Amino acid sequence: MELSNITALSPLDGRYQKQTQALRPFLSEYGLIYYRVLVEIKWLEALARHPDIQEVAPLDSSEEAFLAQILTDFSAAEAEKVKKHEAVTNHDVKAVEYYLKDKLANHPTLALKSEFIHFACTSEDINNLSYSLMVKDALAQVINPAMDSIIAKLREQAHSSAEISMLSRTHGQTASPTTLGKELANVVARLQQQAQGLTSLRLTGKINGAVGNFNAHSIVYPEVDWPKMAENFVENSLGLQWMPYTTQIEPHDRLAEVFQATTRLNTILIDLSRDLWGYISLGYFSLKVIATETGSSTMPHKVNPIDFENAEGNFGMANAMLNHLAEKLPISRWQRDLSDSTVLRNIGSAFGQTLLALTSLEKGLGKISPNQPEIAADLDNSWEVLGEAIQTVMRRYGLPKPYEQLKEYTRGKAMNQESLHGFIDSTNLPAEEKTRLKDLTPASYIGNAVQFAQKI
Repeated sequence: MELSNITALSPLDGRYQKQTQALRPFLSEYGLIYYRVLVEIKWLEALARHPDIQEVAPLDSSEEAFLAQILTDFSAAEAEKVKKHEAVTNHDVKAVEYYLKDKLANHPTLALKSEFIHFACTSEDINNLSYSLMVKDALAQVINPAMDSIIAKLREQAHSSAEISMLSRTHGQTASPTTLGKELANVVARLQQQAQGLTSLRLTGKINGAVGNFNAHSIVYPEVDWPKMAENFVENSLGLQWMPYTTQIEPHDRLAEVFQATTRLNTILIDLSRDLWGYISLGYFSLKVIATETGSSTMPHKVNPIDFENAEGNFGMANAMLNHLAEKLPISRWQRDLSDSTVLRNIGSAFGQTLLALTSLEKGLGKISPNQPEIAADLDNSWEVLGEAIQTVMRRYGLPKPYEQLKEYTRGKAMNQESLHGFIDSTNLPAEEKTRLKDLTPASYIGNAVQFAQKI
């Protein structure tokens, strides 16, 4: 069968390809090849800039423009040319070297420098830098903006619903009231903290040869300070953090941190998706009805919270892969084994599932609106939640066993305004405190919830 949306093995490249296509330039095999080409070109440019490497003369404007054009013009068709070399060499990084040598052969002076493509490099020198750049750009240009959009939407909803009083449920039971906006603000605060942690992580890279000691480099040019040059290249040419101590592979510890930071964000959003699903079930939110959509194949009345269910499922799939990446990649036998190579190729799937989940969640957030009559009715049927306020005021005035009195009076019983006021009148509280407590309602017993929601 030919590859199409309905024959693709992965739904990310089939059913959901429209939702995930923004990641293709970065985390596809095309993306990997592009970044390998970029690193090889940048390394040649760095060699040409070094005064002690005289065999690679400084690049003139024509040469610089030619190399820049290779990157500008790089396309899927160009990547296929690399793949043709790989079909012969059976080595994906060597194929990039040969592709670039073919390109340089078309320039009179760069052709003389072609043997300095991939100079003193092991494949991992190119790969570790490429993967770090891929993830860095995918986060900056796709994942982080999608996450920021969710945070902005939740913040907007927290503000607009800041004053909508709502019954809390701890252990699934009625509890002290809050506001809808404050509960959304809690999620915003968590997401902001974790997103800041993710964006602060600087991806690392190395370019120090076969086992991390600059063996070949130092034999050929002993006068060059290779660690200094490598640091300058990784930091200034590529914008990554230099990793000076490695075996053949960059240890992937920072990549693991990125994956774990992403799972924490995803986990918060799983929590949110489940809570919103539950509130929809309680009737606290109304779902926008779309005339052409079918909720159930047999029950015509149904409007299902499918976007939150899809989000939950795909965040879970993403975390399964991200957690494996984080646990596997920092482990390599002795100075190098290839078990990381095949695993690294699944970064696109892990972030693809994350992006798919974010897309579903944002779609779902756009379909819900607070059902204020239902929320208010639930509060009005739960006067027992004011027991906390009453017994705490009783403590202030030294009345005996206030908690126990309220426990006996309210626990497991349906309470209403009249019965609760009867208890207040039976206490020895000062008259003004009785009045203040009797003016209290479940909807007004919300502490600082409004201010917290408005402040986020």
